[in-house]
Formats: sequence, structure tokens, C-alpha cells
Amino acid sequence: MFRRSSAAIVAATALALTASATAVAAPTAPGFLKGTDLPPHPSSAWFQGQVTKGLPETTPFCLDGVLPATGTWHRTFGTDVDAGATQISVRTASDTAAAKLAASLERKVAACAADWLRTTPGGTASWQDYGKLAVEEGAHVYGVDTSIPDSEPGVHLYGIGRDGSTVTVVNWGQMGHLTDAPVPAFKRTTVTAVNKLNP
Repeated sequence: MFRRSSAAIVAATALALTASATAVAAPTAPGFLKGTDLPPHPSSAWFQGQVTKGLPETTPFCLDGVLPATGTWHRTFGTDVDAGATQISVRTASDTAAAKLAASLERKVAACAADWLRTTPGGTASWQDYGKLAVEEGAHVYGVDTSIPDSEPGVHLYGIGRDGSTVTVVNWGQMGHLTDAPVPAFKRTTVTAVNKLNP
């Protein structure tokens, strides 16, 4: 009986150590934006959700099909009015994998307006490349503007950046056009997002 108990204790200890090692090896969530880091809204504060593992339930406009579920976390933001935002960050296997993911995200967003027009008869769309930002391994900001007849237009900004093997994309959107978008403030938001990835 004593031998069996000893064996059981040894087995349980080994299992606990293995579980502990696995927990330590699991990637941790990157640092995320707070509501106060987003472009200020003129009539509402930003409300932030929890940092949550995996992709959001609804993929932000222009980003469907390009983000992996593994190694991914997200946080959503909202206001009392029409503005909303999402940050999605991915810890990849290597700097090379991160660079490829960031490039894929940039291509997806740059092609979004044209892709949307092909599937939206009667719609109008435009996009703007707002340029690169000098932060860590780099970031890039884009804007996309879409509209369909008898409906409010929508404008979206995207900040895509990388710090080592971690990639983040911040999506901001509200009713309006690119001329209504807070581009300078959003560029600051994007720099903050990248700087927070690996504090």
C-alpha cells in the first residue's frame, strides 16, 4: 500500500510539474491600448472591453480571412454614439513570420476598397495610404471609405505595426468619410499600440 501511495504521489508531482512548465511556456498576451489612447471623440468617452484570447466574434471590416486564431488576443472599444474600434495582436513563431503577417495585413487593407466594390453593386469606395510610422520594426496607417445608396457612409482607419515577432492591427471606424477621420490622432494611437506590445 505504501509503495502504491508513493508511486501515486510521484506521478501526481510529475503531472503538476509538467502542467506548471506548460503554463510557463504558454505565450502571454501582448500589451494593449486603453480607451484613453484612442482619438478623442467629441461627444463620448471610449469604453474598453477585456483583453480576450482569440479573434473577436465579428472580424473587423477589411480584415476577414487574414488573421490567425492561434497566438491571438483582442480588445474592443465603443462609444455612446457611432464610433467603435478593435485592436487585435498576434504573437507569431518568429520575426520572419511576423513580417509576413504584417505584409499580408497591409495588402488586405490596401485592396479592401476595390474588393468591396466588386461585391457591392451601386456602392462607392476609396482608400488612402497615410504612410509609414517610425516605431519599433515599423507601422503603417491606411484609411478606407465606403458608401451605398440610401445609407450612411462609413470610414475606417487601420494601423498595422510590429515589434519583433508580435504584430498588431488597430481598426477605428464611424459614420462619415475620410475627410472626417482623425488621422494625426490615429497615427499617435498606432505608435502607442506598437510601443505597448512588449513592455
